[in-house]
Amino acid sequence: MDLQSIRREYLTGSLTREQLNADPVAQFGLWLDQAIKMEMVDPTAMVLATTDADGQPNQRVVLLKGFDAQGFVFFTNYESRKSLDIAANAKVSLHFPWYPVERQVLVCGVAEKVSADESRAYFQSRPRESQLGAWASPQSRVLASREAMMEQFESVKARFADQDIPLPTFWGGFRVRPVRVEFWQGGANRLHDRFQYSNCVDGHWQIDRLAP
Repeated sequence: MDLQSIRREYLTGSLTREQLNADPVAQFGLWLDQAIKMEMVDPTAMVLATTDADGQPNQRVVLLKGFDAQGFVFFTNYESRKSLDIAANAKVSLHFPWYPVERQVLVCGVAEKVSADESRAYFQSRPRESQLGAWASPQSRVLASREAMMEQFESVKARFADQDIPLPTFWGGFRVRPVRVEFWQGGANRLHDRFQYSNCVDGHWQIDRLAP
């Protein structure tokens, strides 16, 4: 494979300081809305990067389930690898790779658990099978086989037959409170447009253009 010859130009658009909203969350909302309207595949998919207690970085794809001025929300098993990493180091990053529109968004911030009420409201909105899956999966732990996992799923399904499925005590959401947000728009000749929002001590956001 000749990987070095695989390249393309980024010619979809450009980004100027004048185009940016003063609030990075509002700017993110604009870009996300555009991605959704373009019917991109998984526009809410984001790479969550964490670091474990030994300093080893870990990454995985999770789905954004809400965002506002307070931060960006996703849900998971609180006993999973990502949750254990966050317990050791709450500083995380989120990366939205919107390749079809030659855009990226990077969010760096601090993760904290959402309230049980917020987790319960989202859990109850999920399809019943997904609720059962949350109960059945010991996320990130070693499994004997897929058959063992499916047996556990069927056991949980029988346990909660004909009744509402409660929120597991080991499952819920995290909110990533941003301290730095970067918007990247691909440009010709690798001269990309990059703008970084930095959260200042007085609460306002400083915006700087970064070299590509």
